[in-house]
Formats: sequence, C-alpha cells, structure tokens
Amino acid sequence: MQPSPEQSPHHAYPDHWEADVVLRDGGTARIRPITTDDAERLVSFYEQVSDESKYYRFFAPYPRLSDRDVHRFTHHDYVDRVGLAVTVGGEFIATVRYDRIDERGRPASAPADEAEVAFLVQDAHQGRGVASALLEHIAAVARERGIRRFAAEVLPANNKMIKVFRDAGYTQQRSFEDGSVHLTLDLEPTAESLAVQRGREQRAEARSVQRLLAPGSVAVIGAGRTPGGVGRTVLRNLLGAGFTGRTYAVNRAFAADQGTIDGVPAHRCVGEIDEQVDLAVVAVPADRVPEAVADCGEHGVQGLVVLSAGYAEWGAEGRERQRELVRQARSYGMRIIGPNAFGIINNSQAVRLNASLAPEPPAPGRIGLFTQSGAIGIALLSGLYRRGAGLSTFISAGNRADISGNDFLQYWYEDPDTDVALLYLESLGNPRKFTRLARRTAAVKPVVVVKGARHSGSTPPGHAVPVSRIPDTTVSALMRQAGVIRVDTVTEMVDAGLLLADQPLPAGPRVAILGNSESLGLLTYDACLAEGLRPRPPRDLTTAATPQDFRDALAEALADEGCDSVVVTAIPWVGENGEAESGDGEVLATALHEAAAAGPAKPVAVVHVEIGGLAEALAAATSTVALPRPSAQSSAAATPPRAGAVTTTGPGPATPSAPATGSGKATTAADAGTDGDPGVRAGRIPAYPAAERAVRALAEAVRYAQWRRQAAVPGKVPEFLDDTIDEPGAADLIDTLLGPDPDPRGRPLAHDEARELLGRYGITVRPTLPAPDPEAAVAAAAQFGYPVALKTTAPHLRHRADLGGVRLDLANEGVLRRAYGELTDLLGRPAELQPVVQAMAPRGVDTVVRATIDPAAGAVLSFGLAGAPSELLGDTAHRLVPATDRDAAELIRSIRAAPVLFGWRGAAPVDTAALEELLLRVSRLVDDHPEVVSIALEPVVVATQGLTVLGASVRLSPPPARTDLGPRRLPNY
Repeated sequence: MQPSPEQSPHHAYPDHWEADVVLRDGGTARIRPITTDDAERLVSFYEQVSDESKYYRFFAPYPRLSDRDVHRFTHHDYVDRVGLAVTVGGEFIATVRYDRIDERGRPASAPADEAEVAFLVQDAHQGRGVASALLEHIAAVARERGIRRFAAEVLPANNKMIKVFRDAGYTQQRSFEDGSVHLTLDLEPTAESLAVQRGREQRAEARSVQRLLAPGSVAVIGAGRTPGGVGRTVLRNLLGAGFTGRTYAVNRAFAADQGTIDGVPAHRCVGEIDEQVDLAVVAVPADRVPEAVADCGEHGVQGLVVLSAGYAEWGAEGRERQRELVRQARSYGMRIIGPNAFGIINNSQAVRLNASLAPEPPAPGRIGLFTQSGAIGIALLSGLYRRGAGLSTFISAGNRADISGNDFLQYWYEDPDTDVALLYLESLGNPRKFTRLARRTAAVKPVVVVKGARHSGSTPPGHAVPVSRIPDTTVSALMRQAGVIRVDTVTEMVDAGLLLADQPLPAGPRVAILGNSESLGLLTYDACLAEGLRPRPPRDLTTAATPQDFRDALAEALADEGCDSVVVTAIPWVGENGEAESGDGEVLATALHEAAAAGPAKPVAVVHVEIGGLAEALAAATSTVALPRPSAQSSAAATPPRAGAVTTTGPGPATPSAPATGSGKATTAADAGTDGDPGVRAGRIPAYPAAERAVRALAEAVRYAQWRRQAAVPGKVPEFLDDTIDEPGAADLIDTLLGPDPDPRGRPLAHDEARELLGRYGITVRPTLPAPDPEAAVAAAAQFGYPVALKTTAPHLRHRADLGGVRLDLANEGVLRRAYGELTDLLGRPAELQPVVQAMAPRGVDTVVRATIDPAAGAVLSFGLAGAPSELLGDTAHRLVPATDRDAAELIRSIRAAPVLFGWRGAAPVDTAALEELLLRVSRLVDDHPEVVSIALEPVVVATQGLTVLGASVRLSPPPARTDLGPRRLPNY
C-alpha cells in the first residue's frame, strides 16, 4: 500500500515496515503503515470495536471517530508520528500508534527519545496475539527512528493490555497515577524479550502447521468428474486412508445436481458448502488458482495445499505468479504448502490424513519426513515402506513459497508423535533461522538432513533464496555445530533414520562385532575404523552357528560394560548337503529380538547377506512397551534402558501402539537420554545389506549422542574478556573510519588502522615498517633489532612464502641487504612488491584465523593451519559467531592436522589456550560490531608459550540487515 499524494512528502512511505506475521492461532495477518487512503477502513474498523474496548482506549465513552480524529489517525510523518495497522482480507483488525513526546509529555521531535503508545484490537480478534505482534513491530520502528522508551497509560481494569506490556520481556517501570497505570518500557532488546519473541514464534508457527496437518474437514478443489487426474487421486487417497474428518469434492464443472463423487458431497465452489472447511487441496491449472484461493479465503478456509504447477519453476513469469499467490493467500490469513507440491500425510490415528499423490502410503511410525522434491519424496516413501519403517507425518513442499522446513522444525520440536526428523532440502530460505531451530530441535530429537543442489549456481529454479558466498563444506560444518546429522544421500538418511528411530543412543564409540562370517566381520571392523569408532576384534561364531548361538553371543555383548553398541553380521547357513539355507530369517530375528529385549539397552544393527525374511522380521515390532521414565533429577544417573519386551514377528510394516495424542507413547533413541534413560521401545532392529551402511549410520548416532551430551551443558564466553575489551572505543573508531557517508561496498583498512581496531579487543598485531629501498629496510631493522623478516605485501604475493616473497631470520645488515636484492631481482621492483620489515616472532606453528559475515548464514569463525596443503585439502574448521569457549576448543581440534598443535611426532605442544582466547576475541569483535564484515589474521604463529599475530586484514562495511533479530515476520521469497 503506497501513500496518496497528500501524504507528507518529506518522509517516503516506509515499505520495509510491511510484514506478514503468524498469529497465536496459526492464522496469518499483515502489518503495514497506515496512510491517508485508510480513512474508510479506519472508520469501519472502529465501528466493529465494542464500547468497552473503546472506553479502555480513550478512558471515556467514545462511540464514533470525528473527522478530526480520522485525519489525525491517518496522517503521519513516519518519524515523530507513526501508525501501524493489522489487516486480514484487506480490512483493519487492529491498530497501534506512537507520538514522540518530551519529558513533560508534550509533542516533540528528535532528539526527544520517548513516545506515547496506544493500541486498539477488534474484539473478535482479541486473544490471537495481535497486540503482542504489533508491539514487536512498533518497537522496531521506534528504535529505527531514535526512540528509546515507550510510555503508556492503561486503565487498571484493562488486564489484557497490561499483560501484553508485562509479558513482552522489555525492561519496564510501573506506577499508579490519577486512576491509571503508567507504564514505561525501555525498547532496547533484552535476552528475555528475545526469548519471549522466539517462544511466541515457535508456538504460532507450530500451530499454523498443526492446522494443516490436523484439519476437521478437507475440500479437494479440482476433483475430476471421471476417475483419474490429480484431484481425483488425492480424493481417493483421502478416502483410502480413512480420514476421520469431513471430505468434499469441489469442481466448478460439476452439474448443479451432481450430488456426490466417490461417495463424498460434490460442490461447484467452497461457498456452496454449508460447513466450515479447514483445508483445501488445490489441483487446478495455475490460471484458475487465484479464483480458487479467493473462494477459499472468503469462506474461512485456514490453509491450502497447492499441487498445481506453473509457478517459479517456469521462470520469471511463473515467479511473479507465485509471489501473487502467496500475497493473496496471506491476505486472507491462510498459509500455503506448495505450489508444485506432492502433498501431506498425517498418520495420527486421530486424523489419518493422506492428502497426497503417494502411490504407497507409509505405515504409521515415529519419523517425520519433509522434502522439497516430489520425486525424492516418492523414493523416500517407497524405501521406508520396503524396510518396514513408519512415519508420523510427511510433507512434500514443492517450491515452498510459504511454509518451509523451518516451520516443520517448529512443529516437530514439541510433536509427541515424532521422534526423528528427516529433511531433504534443496535450498535454505533462511539459513540463520534454520540453524537456530535445528539446534533447539536436535537437543531433544535427532534431525537428519540431506542437502541437494549443493554446488554454486544449482539452486532449483522454483526456489528463491538469499545469495550465499560460503562453500558447502562450511554449511556442513555449521550444521554439525547445530547438532544436525548431515548425510550425503537419501539412502544414508533412511539408514540413519531407522537406527535413530528404533534404537537407543550409544553411550560411546566402542563397538562389538559378532557373526557367522569372518570376512563380513572384518569388513565391518574396517568400516568402524574408517568412521572413527573403536571396534573390538570381531567374534566369529563360524558358519555352523545357530540362531541360539547368535542369541547367546548378542546377550553377552550387550552385557559387556566395555561395549556401547553391537553390529551383528549374518550370512546364510550351510546345510549338511552343502547348500545355503536362507529361509530361517524369522527364526534368527526372533533370537536377536529376545537377546535385545533381555539385555541392557544398547543400539543393535544387523548386516545380512541374502537371508530370506530376516530384514522384514527384524522390522516387525508388534509390541511397543512404554517403560517408566525417570525424573529429570535422576535421569543422568539412570541405568541403561532395556530394549523392551520380547516381540513376536510377522511380515510387513509395523504398526505402533502409541496413541495418536502421544500420551503414554513408547520412547526411542530420540527421547532416551544419552546416558540411557529407561523407556526405549522394544522391537524393530534395523537391518542393512552392507557393512559400510550400517556402520555409517551407527557412527552418526555416536557423534550425535556426543553432541547431545555436550549441548546439555552449553559453553560460554569467559567473563575475563570484558575487562580487556573497549567496545565503545571500537565503535567510535569504526564510525570514524567509515565516515558520515560510507561506501556500501565497504573499505579495507590500512595496516595501522587494522592494528588499532584489533587492539581495542586485546588482539596485538606485530608492527611492520615499510621498506621502499634497502636503506629504509636497514633503518627499520635497526629500530626493531635483529633478527628480522623481510616480506612483500603485494596482494598477489601476500602469504606466499612458496614464491619466495618472505625471507626469515635475517641476522644482520649484510644478510638483510643481500635478501633485499635477491627479492627485487626475483619478483620485481620495490614499488610493485611493497616490501616491509618485521621483527621475528618465536618459533611455532603457523595458523590462520578468519571471520566473515555471509549475507545468508551470518558471521562465521574459521580456523586452520597456514600454507598451501591446508588450503588444497580444505582442512579448515568453522563455527557460527558468537563462539563459546567450547566452540573455540572444538574449532582447533576438529581439523585433520590438529595433532601438529598437540605434540605430533615428539614436537612440543603449542599454547592452545592462547589460541582459543584469540578465537574468542575475534568472535566477540565481529559479534559486537556487524560493520566488521571480514577479518583475516595470517599467519598467527602459536609457540609453546603465547602466540604472535604477524599479519592482519580487516574490512568494514555498513552493517547488513539482521532479519533474525528483528520482529517476527514471514519471509517473502
């Protein structure tokens, strides 16, 4: 909405204040500035507000707005007077306004930094979290305009508004004056206000997903008159799954007396349906979708699954059609899965929703699956079905123009029916938010991700994503920092998901291997070593082993306190006539189930070769006993859980006995503590056709369990850093260096400027002196004292000792002059080389510390050894900023060359504590000052005591936008 010509011309309409938000009940609304064109909307809105709400707003009976009121409330300068409105369907449902005031409460302009604020919410929309969302947005607007405090007068009886202010998390003062409550809010965000905001975000977005997955009624728009076609297929699948709600078929081509289709009521439009429709599945051509969306929006439909193609995947025209689809749906308060979606499934017994094109519906289970590709979704559903695995929910989001994987992480975080979250992602629309949500979800249940389209320039055409400059290896490292299990293929995702869904988390990396094939055992042993596990020598039961022998050996391995997990290998038995007997799979499965049920709960995986019926029998769990769970205080000391009761076996996928509501559900690896909380479900044991696949899945579980243990006690930034950091001084210096009109492209700092800025954070860079000629080099050496280093600083030669641009340990003037001559003879004139002289540092290990701000992922801290080998091998570790003490310690230990720092081959260990402190200081600098968009310290020579920073480059730029710290808003792709 743009302002009319009457709008104040000296302050342009702030379109960046417009935002779509998700409300508490899961519906959406739009927040935007009020303009002079809104007079009629404002009057209509006010007429629908109750007399009581009007009284709370104006402290007196105020039945209608005068013309003067309307003019005042619709004319703003967007600086000292600002009004925002919340709209649904283009009509106002709430407003908020602030007026800047001075210390006496009179109208004022800047530099006055206080404003009076007042809200009004339509009664029909109270309780939806509208005022809370408005407060977040008007506070952000006020901060942008230099306002630091809000003042509000509230009648004591207006408990709802008082609660909005009280629960916001801002620092506030309260007093009672002249019969009203006077509130003053400090608008500076606090840890509490951010936590409140994110908590509301989680509940609202989870609710918006729940409304889609658990509708009371579904209309299929585009169900054909004859069998076949997309719409009719979805209708058939809805009926086949036994959907517990009401189902309708909608097609404008139906005859007036159509009556029913496939036994369900048939209508020509949603408006003809007498009852509320919660979810609409849209399966009509793209040019007819707007008509269908309008029909749904005008009749109260809560959400859409758009299967129709012809959107962003078709180019620029389709991309604009997709944006308009989202705008239209959100204007009615609806959220969208799609377009170009494959559909959704909810296997809860209370819902039984299959609004998808899935040819093989999955069995009920404890795995949640999200995919951005319909083809991959089909493959995953088929693979899970063949291996007897069940799903709680399935979502194929297509172009994910609105609802994305982030929304489903919000939902799965507290979903009692989901123990493991699997995501196939081709793009990350909001990487910072994904990392934050994934870390929180991974703390309570495993999150397994396959990232397709990993290489630059290969983003799917239907997806609009922010530009990212970081390589995929960095993305992978950041995911692992957040606890995400990142795998390379969908096969690996299924392998890991099966193990995590049905087995407890391992307490450590020690693996027992047993089986009836020495060769298969050795392959498993080698695979364990390759994955960084600690396998015990394989136990060969010989080819004569019976199922009872397997049972006894597995029970013995599980009881061994020196073992954390067990891999069972099995090949067909050889009969007396020398022929292989492969039909005893069910007998062996029963034996393994019995051993697992009777022993301590440790993960068990089976590697088998051509044993008929074994995988199916292992996957069948007809008993899911929910054992008592310990209290929070005793869980850490609990004994390892038992795998559960002995189960009977049978062919086909398993059906869990957990109720749909989640109450009394059996627990699994996802909610079993890493120390072995009781409550692990009995039954399914994952089976794999290759040792490498089983071990890789087990290794992921080991690494995830270790992350969970560490995440339980989060790291922190040491407080001692605060005494040595001059944050205000650094801020002033940055402002001076950028100047009043900074170049949006940024500027690199000169050597002395970088030294000064880094020094404000306790980072000392060894000085250099220019050496434009031999005499200047000798003078510089005399100032520093011998020995010295002579090196070039030309961009194409910097840090390239291999090209001869660095000469070290120059002990006297003669050696220095000779080195200077050799340098210029070899590489060029001094004006090109820009040589400098620097005092020698103590011997140590050369390392590199970097920090960069990526527009998509945020600030990233990196560490590696200096030199070409590390660069060629990509041996660099990464962590998100702000880094904690634990992050810093892990950062230097996670590179493959880390042993060099800890005394490799008899060398003395270097001062890693000093290196960790340096990393924390760099992290703190970048986190405190977003204008610092890149830092490179190279080399950092780490000695046995202390370290020396020999080179530093810093780049400043106007700070990029931080969408993750502002008020809640839905992305606009």
